[in-house]
Amino acid sequence: MRFDHVGGVVCLGETMVMMVPAEPGPVHLVRTWHRAVGGAESNVAVHLTRLGVRSSWVSAVGDDSFGMAVLDTVGGFGVDVSGVRVDPVRPTGLYVKEASPHGSPVRYYRRGSAASGMGLEMIDRLGLGEVKLVHLSGITPALSDSCLAMMRELLRRPRHGFRISFDLNWRPALWTDRDPRVLRELADMADVVLAGSDEAELVWGTGDPQRLRRLLPGPASLVVKQGADGATLLEGGASYFEPALKVEVVEPVGAGDAFAAGFLAATLAGESPSVRLRAGHLQAASALLTAEDVGDPLPDDVTVPLLHADPQTWASARLEE
Repeated sequence: MRFDHVGGVVCLGETMVMMVPAEPGPVHLVRTWHRAVGGAESNVAVHLTRLGVRSSWVSAVGDDSFGMAVLDTVGGFGVDVSGVRVDPVRPTGLYVKEASPHGSPVRYYRRGSAASGMGLEMIDRLGLGEVKLVHLSGITPALSDSCLAMMRELLRRPRHGFRISFDLNWRPALWTDRDPRVLRELADMADVVLAGSDEAELVWGTGDPQRLRRLLPGPASLVVKQGADGATLLEGGASYFEPALKVEVVEPVGAGDAFAAGFLAATLAGESPSVRLRAGHLQAASALLTAEDVGDPLPDDVTVPLLHADPQTWASARLEE
């Protein structure tokens, strides 16, 4: 499943180094950790690149080894990272996933990070005259006042030849001392909005697609992801629904970013609502089938027939490792 020659996408947002225990036992006794890299917007950029869409990721990292690791990892997937600012003072953000049989709480160490120092000056790094889409998420405005100001300015500016997509990406731990009501303001200024029905319920009081549309009349396209049930697209006064694929889930982390990339790639290619939603589901499946944030792409002999399959064939499909 590829969507070549559909124009460039730039994704803006923080990517951090992630530490996960590499040995069993109580977390506080773990001495060996596995270092990975994770960030919603860079995940989308990686998925888009794998789908044949020219993509770049813009952010800020520290002038440190973790920053080098982030740049090497994201750039290693073929994403253009030339617009990333290396901050000589602030460090690269870090989060620790305390994996254990009793749950896996995530501890963020991102206050004062290089990405939290992003502001209006970052807009000049986006290359707005050369892209067809700018992808944002609701994580960035939670990082700092300057990040919120950057988001507002970008969304308020006239758009010439490009659209802006906004994925809610609700992270409650980031909003403990900030006002999440700004998320509705920002989302309503975007052209494409993606939100999970469960997170929308928490943030906006409803996960119902029609009610969300009344809350967010501004976006031309509103996608409500309804978990294992499927996803609904509201666009042009019409509503479209595609059921999710049956998937043997290995790890759910990263599936939302994958769905966004599949949907956006097909949208840029001018595909029908059904194909766009299915492209999202198929890309999400590639993430669900692996423990990594970005898994191996599904083979074309699986994805291409399913994109255009009849409803019965689509509904009966099941994907396993």
